[in-house]
Amino acid sequence: MTLEEQILIGSEIHSDFGRTGMSIFGNIMSAIFGHSSSQAPAAPATAADAAATPAAQSAPAAAPAEAPVDAAPAAATDTAATPAAAPAGAPVDVAAIMDNLSSQAPEKLDWRNSIVDLMKLINLDSSLAARKELAQELNYTGDMNDSASMNIWLHKEVMTKLAENGGKVPDELKH
Repeated sequence: MTLEEQILIGSEIHSDFGRTGMSIFGNIMSAIFGHSSSQAPAAPATAADAAATPAAQSAPAAAPAEAPVDAAPAAATDTAATPAAAPAGAPVDVAAIMDNLSSQAPEKLDWRNSIVDLMKLINLDSSLAARKELAQELNYTGDMNDSASMNIWLHKEVMTKLAENGGKVPDELKH
């Protein structure tokens, strides 16, 4: 599954912490990668909005034809309701996004060291049951009753998986 497909699926997150059949890791990735669009310059939501922007007015008329021929059909659907991914090849700066969210949080959350705080910061269920489910998704082989060890492994594994899926993650968070 491509990153774009995972993000499109992630847009199905509901108030019941994404229990729409999407994986917990998918919810994490969608929540973080979806915030990347809010840190980038605002893109018009519709073609009509794009035509109204100064950049679009000064652009040559042939510019829309430069879209890749093999673009996924899903790209033609309404993207206003789906979180935008970074352009292909441009990694999503996970640390910058999380630091920004952390600076706006009402409580101090140590997302760099705690899977619980990371999940809280992106408004996901951080209960032991949710973390055990995440551990199963990511093929944790340790003792799930040793939550401290599981949490440390989960944090590193989530950071590694985010990096594997287009996230820019500091090395010290992956090892």
